[in-house]
Amino acid sequence: MPFNTERKELEQARREDGRLPPGQSLTLKWPVLHEGPVPPFDPERWRFWVSGLVENPFELAWHEFQQLPRTTVTADFHCVTTWSKFDNRWTGVPFSVIATKAAPKREAKFVMVKAEGGYSTNVSLTDLMRDNVLFADQHEPEPLTPEHGGPLRLVVPHLYAWKSAKWVRGLEFIAEDRPGFWEQVGYHMNGDPFKEQRYRESNRRRKVL
Repeated sequence: MPFNTERKELEQARREDGRLPPGQSLTLKWPVLHEGPVPPFDPERWRFWVSGLVENPFELAWHEFQQLPRTTVTADFHCVTTWSKFDNRWTGVPFSVIATKAAPKREAKFVMVKAEGGYSTNVSLTDLMRDNVLFADQHEPEPLTPEHGGPLRLVVPHLYAWKSAKWVRGLEFIAEDRPGFWEQVGYHMNGDPFKEQRYRESNRRRKVL
């Protein structure tokens, strides 16, 4: 079957079963989009930290992070630039494992996700506690490549992919929602693809993954 025919047939099937959000097109590839250069990774110096409104703030080295409980999930992936990649298999540490270790305080309702290069994005704690949200270091089932966020990226399948921050280094638990990197220039504070929550201001449209 020709490539374009296969893609169109799969896209129609995903529309019919309700998995393709409005305004999206199916891709069989995996485009690379991000802000800034791909950062280097030194496993000896890498640290993951948790701060803010938690009972147990902590920091983990790479080898310590690798010892946390792990899971594998299969989930779809929707980029705000209108492409969707289906049935991705991710392996990594569930967000719930990190939350349990940190013990968020009652007033903690949101999390500011911090990544390399000053990148950040805001996600509600309710969204992050879903069963299929994880910090992935493998994809299909190879180690996650640097251009796709390796060594570690957050994966929040039910939100647009800019919320699935690449090169994650830390979390700040907060009481009030506040904008991250792309949200400050007009991207939606929540980012639900099925509600087309792309932008807060339609005249500010920059490409992002």
